[in-house]
Parts: sequence; C-alpha cells; structure tokens
Amino acid sequence: MPDRGLFALAEYKDRKDNPLHREFGLWNNAVYILKKCMRYCPSVLVIALVGLVCESILTYYWGIIGKYVIDVIQTDKEIEESIRQILFIVLAGGAAAGLIQFGSTYSRNKTWYRYIYVRMQLITERVDRALRINYQMLERPDVLDVHQRATSATNSNNNGVEGMMHIMYSLGINLVTLAVTAVSVTVLDWRLIFILVGLAVVQYIYHKKCIRTDKEEVWDKLATTWRQVYYMERVTQDFDYAKEIRLYHLSDYLMGKQQQIYEKRWEKLDCHYGLWFRHGIILHLVFMTSRGFIYAALFFAIFKKGMSIGSFTLYLALAMAFSRSMIEFLHKFGDFQRASLEVDDFRSFMELDLEDKEETVELPETSEYTIEFHNVSYRYLEAEKDALKNLNLTIRPGEKLAVVGLNGAGKTTMIKLLLRLYDPTEGYITLNGIDIRRFDREKYYKLFAPVFQDVEVLAFPIAQNISMKAKEKTDADRAYSCAVEAGLKERIDSLPNGVMTEVLKVVDEDGVDFSGGEKQKLALARALYKGARIVVLDEPTSALDAIAEQRLYESFDSMIGNKSAVYISHRLASTRFCDKIAMFKDGEMIEYGSHDELMKMRGEYAHMFEIQAQYYQRQEGEAQ
Repeated sequence: MPDRGLFALAEYKDRKDNPLHREFGLWNNAVYILKKCMRYCPSVLVIALVGLVCESILTYYWGIIGKYVIDVIQTDKEIEESIRQILFIVLAGGAAAGLIQFGSTYSRNKTWYRYIYVRMQLITERVDRALRINYQMLERPDVLDVHQRATSATNSNNNGVEGMMHIMYSLGINLVTLAVTAVSVTVLDWRLIFILVGLAVVQYIYHKKCIRTDKEEVWDKLATTWRQVYYMERVTQDFDYAKEIRLYHLSDYLMGKQQQIYEKRWEKLDCHYGLWFRHGIILHLVFMTSRGFIYAALFFAIFKKGMSIGSFTLYLALAMAFSRSMIEFLHKFGDFQRASLEVDDFRSFMELDLEDKEETVELPETSEYTIEFHNVSYRYLEAEKDALKNLNLTIRPGEKLAVVGLNGAGKTTMIKLLLRLYDPTEGYITLNGIDIRRFDREKYYKLFAPVFQDVEVLAFPIAQNISMKAKEKTDADRAYSCAVEAGLKERIDSLPNGVMTEVLKVVDEDGVDFSGGEKQKLALARALYKGARIVVLDEPTSALDAIAEQRLYESFDSMIGNKSAVYISHRLASTRFCDKIAMFKDGEMIEYGSHDELMKMRGEYAHMFEIQAQYYQRQEGEAQ
C-alpha cells in the first residue's frame, strides 16, 4: 500500500496549485474575519458601526457649520441679530460636534483592544493547530515556512487578521463619506467627479502593484530568513548552548553567521522601504492634482455661476472629503487585499492537511495487540536512499523486543513508524490485522508509553511532568509512586515541596532542574504513569553508564510486567532478557531471533555483543 503523497509535494513548490497554500478570496476572507469577531467578541461590530458613522460625519461637518456662519455674516440683518445667530450656530454645532467626537473616540478606545482579543483567540487557534499537526510535517522546511507566514499574520496589530479588522473599519468610514459627498460633487461639476475618481484609480493601480511586489518579493521571501534570525538569536542567547560556544570558540563564527542573515534581511527591507518611498511620492502628486482640479471647479462656479462664499466653503469641504475618501478608500482597499493575502497565509496553515481522508475505525477492544510490519520502507524527503527498507517484523502480545544496531541503522525511524509519527512510503503496518492508518491518530497514540533519548521537561510541577496532564487531572500520589519506581525517590524526597516542586525557573524562581540521567528516569516514570499496553524505549538511558543502563533495564522490565515492550539501543544492555532481538544495519533488519539463537549464528549481533561484553566485564571489575 504505497503512500507517496508527501513526497509528490516537492513539485508544487513554485506553482499556483501548491497544496500548501490556498487563496480564499477577498470577500471570503472578510466574511471569515467578521464571523470570528461575532464568535469571540460580537460587541466590537456594534461599537465599530457607531464609530465609523461618527468619523465620517467629522470629515465634512465643519464645512457645513462654516457655510451657515458665512451666510449669516453676509445677510443685511442687524449686528446684534447676526451675532445671536452665529453664537447659536457655533454653540449648537459645537455641542453636536462634541457628541459626534465622543462617539468616534469611544469607538476607537473600545474597539482596539477588542480587535486584539479576537487576534489572541486566533493565535490560540494557530498554536492548537501547530500542536496537532502531523508530526511528519514538522520536519518539512516548506511546512515550517507556511507556519512562519501564519505566525506573521497574527503577530501584529496592523497586518494580517487584526489588520483586516482595522482596514474594514476604515473602509466603512470612507464608504459612508463617499455616499454623502458624491451627490454634492456631481452638483458642483459632474466632470469633476470623473477626474477625482480617475486620479484615485491611477493611484490605486500603482498602490496595488506595490502591495503585490512587497508581498512576493519581500515578505514571502523573508519567511525563511525570519526563521533563521529567530534560530540564531535563540542559539546565541540561550543558556543551553553557552558551554559549547565558549569551549569551542564559536562566538566569532556565530556572530558572522548572524550578520550574514541580518544582511539578507536588510537587503529585502531596503527594497521594501524604497518601494513605499516611491509610492509616497505618487500619492502626494495625486493629492495635489486633485486639489488643483477642485479649486478650479470652485473658482469657475464663483465667477461663472455666482456661487456664494458660504456655498464655496461648503462645497470645498465636501469635494475635499470626497477626494480624500476616494483616494483613501482605494488605498485602503489595496491594503485590504494585502491583509487578505496574509489571512490566506493564516487560513492555509489552519486548513493544512496532507493526509488522505479515510473513514476511521475503532481500535480493537482487547488487551492484547499484535503489530506487524509488511514490507515497510521509509525515505525522508529529498533523501537519496531509504532510511528503512523492506521491513517485515511481528511484535506479539506481551513480547519484549530489542531493536539494536549502530547509529544510523534505522532503529529510530522504525520506532517513529511504529508510533505513527511517520507513515510508510511503501508497505504498511497493521494492528491486529488492521492498517494503523485507518485508526484515529489520537486514539492510536494512547496505546503507547514512549520514552525517548532526548527528554524534554516542562515548566510544570514534577507531578505534572510525570502525568503530562493538567493539575486537576494529576494523581500526585501515583506520580510519586512512579517516580520512586523509576529511581527518583532520593532526589524528590530532598525537595521541600516533594513531587509538587516546580521544574525549571521559567515560572517559579525556586524551580529545580534535573541532570541528564534524572531526566531519563523522569521519562521512565511518565511511561509507568501512562500505563499503556505497549512500552517503547528509544535509547532512554544514553546518559547512564553501561552497567547502570543494564541494571535499569532489568528493573524496568520487571516494572512493566506482561506488557509488550520495544527496547531500542546501540548498546546491548537490554537484549538478554528480551524474547526477540532485531539487528539493524544500513536501514535493513539483517538478523532476528533470541539472544541464544543470534549468538549461535556468529553474525553481526554476536560480534557486537562480544565486543561490548568485554566493556561490561571491565566496568564490573572496576566497580568491585
């Protein structure tokens, strides 16, 4: 049952039908963002509606007030009467302006942090998606680039998902303003409206070109560079790397490497700033030309049509508001398209799913599981040869299997396939006769209690580091019992808060850290706590010496009882008490059988065992 889907993706890298990226469309994205606002904070839409109406009115409001004041001044009324009317207009107009300004200010003050709240919820969605995405995808640079672009689309107030919210608000203001002022400009001179719209369209076309160029030539190409920047900043500032940097004199090399990356970033940013500097010049020219035509139309109306000074003031305000709103509308519409492209990036990652959709089946309701590898091969993306080739292997219920071989023999790849972190590129794996790809991943994972070589501890209490569950779902007594079985009793009993002691100093300044050997024992405690039917140990004792490793394997074997277990190691401390041993070399299983059977074969396993046995004997003699 070959599955080449993941590897076929390489051919799509620079094509529009790239399955890693989707274009949802401007209006589809707008509806998507509005739905997210409705879901997480519906009040923001009502407040924004009030604000955009108020801000639109303010763009031309004082032009209206100015007209009435000038009209009163030009009448032949008594001075006292004119003053009373002017005072009434100013006071009433000022009070109305105050209310309108209050509505505008209230809206802006109340919407900005609500927009941030919605964005924070979308960040939570993105993080959740990243935590659940197929593990195999996390090793692909192109998938990491998609995730980086999705991160960029949610990490700023002015672009991506939140930028789209702000821009929709601005577009609403411009639309209301255009609807009110368009009639007045047409009455002034119908030709003027075509000129103003034409100038705005010219500016919009250039603006749109700048946006597309900026997105494709700068920000898309910076996705990989940003990852490199973050990595170098982490390496140069993270305490975990400090010893190697100093002892191997890496400072100059790392600083040079970081400088190279910064130079690549600056080259793109220089292109970005140059592009928008030229855009600013064009925008300024369009504004100046528009004002020239507006004043020309107004002067013509004064000299040829006898327009009053009051009407001049009113039409000037309305025409300027129309021109400004038309340019800003098209300008913001271009920004809207840019933000939509960034929302495409976010949604592409959120909907990223490269697995074949098949109806899942329930796991067999039994305590005994037989796992079989059927001609299984796996090749890493862009690798020249298979990391694992034509593996046929059976793991029976309650069986202890040791998987041995030198580094690079294919042992860890085999385990990742067993755990379904990877799917085979050829062949298939069955659980009680059913292809494991037909099971729901989350449910399949529950069958296994894995212990890996690289043990990660989290900034949680020790009990939660063992249970790997929330505090309210953690049985502290059981966690302590598992820690004792794994050999951590003395360490935990020495801590003032025992098993509830915080790990690391990220959250609690009194948090503790563990040595490499203690972390591996902590991982063993996790496996015991989970209590799954199949235990997998992928070289979890590499931080221990050979004798300590052998003793720990023997004690752990008695802990897991009659459960199935797979022990992976390039050292042979785990093999003598296992039912079967699989010897790997260059991605192939070259020998299979019990310890005695393989020793009688006098092959690779026997040769490796005899070499390592001398080491064990020497260490035991030294210990005595």
